[in-house]
Amino acid sequence: MVSQQFQRKARFVAAIVTFALITGCGARPPKSADDSASAEPGYVPPPAVTSAIASAGQVVMTGEAPAGAQVRLANPAGGGVSGRADSNGRWAVRLSTDGQARIYGLSAIGDGRRVQAQGYLLVGPRGETALLRSGAGALRLDRAPGSRIAAVDFDADGGALVSGWAPAGTDVAFRLDGRLLGEARADADGRFSYALPRLAGGTRRIAATGVGFTDEMRVEVSPPSPLTNGPLLARPTGDDLRADWLTPGGGVQSTVLAG
Repeated sequence: MVSQQFQRKARFVAAIVTFALITGCGARPPKSADDSASAEPGYVPPPAVTSAIASAGQVVMTGEAPAGAQVRLANPAGGGVSGRADSNGRWAVRLSTDGQARIYGLSAIGDGRRVQAQGYLLVGPRGETALLRSGAGALRLDRAPGSRIAAVDFDADGGALVSGWAPAGTDVAFRLDGRLLGEARADADGRFSYALPRLAGGTRRIAATGVGFTDEMRVEVSPPSPLTNGPLLARPTGDDLRADWLTPGGGVQSTVLAG
């Protein structure tokens, strides 16, 4: 008789393989807009999510893709949702949260070709939505009003990055445990990010101060939880959501989304 432990391990391996396939892990990155002039005939640009709005146990995602392309968000545990871009390249889908966190790969099929979007989409139990990026900070898609810290990412070696929103073109100053670190400027979309010093374990206080705001997150820096049932393990930490997730390179990155 096959042991339960072996069965769990087999399911985990199957989930990882499936996730790699649906998200294009290990594949060459999609070409950028700068490469479009030399792209081969039939090249399909990757789809993108532009916004996410949570309401009544659902998240409505909107985005861009080639006109008429079929867009799919696939979950490694099975299932997902599909939509189709209109003549202007705009698409929208509804995802049920069911009080659980899930991770998705985003792809589009146009002109008979499938192209994967870079990064993974995380949808939290309360509708928190972010694009997870290996070795970089999460991009929150469920943008809240005002200026604030949106997320903190860190890895097993303590490398970390804080990201959020501020008035476009303004400077934001950062502190770690009360110590001034430096500044970063919000881009034209009002997003900022800043690479933190390597974080020691324990509770770290990360603060951001800009034009008309000061915000602080307390982040518990600890090793990631074992991923025994798939490529994602998410749990609430107070008002925030911590997600430990498998990167394309096989490591585990931790993302804390501010509540």
